[in-house]
Amino acid sequence: MIIVNDRDQIDWHEGMTVQDLLAVMGYSYALITVTVDDELVPEHDYAHHQISAGARVTVFHLAHGG
Repeated sequence: MIIVNDRDQIDWHEGMTVQDLLAVMGYSYALITVTVDDELVPEHDYAHHQISAGARVTVFHLAHGG
């Protein structure tokens, strides 16, 4: 189990990556930022950065408007 945004509990599986998590959560925003255990994960690493069981993940999308 991992905790996302201090509220959502997501089932964890061996080898789970940030990209996997974003797919499970349904996040497909163009501008998104992810931290895993308070460490910023660069977007180019999403497909390779593995998430450990029990990790605390923060996912937020940047929005702009006028």
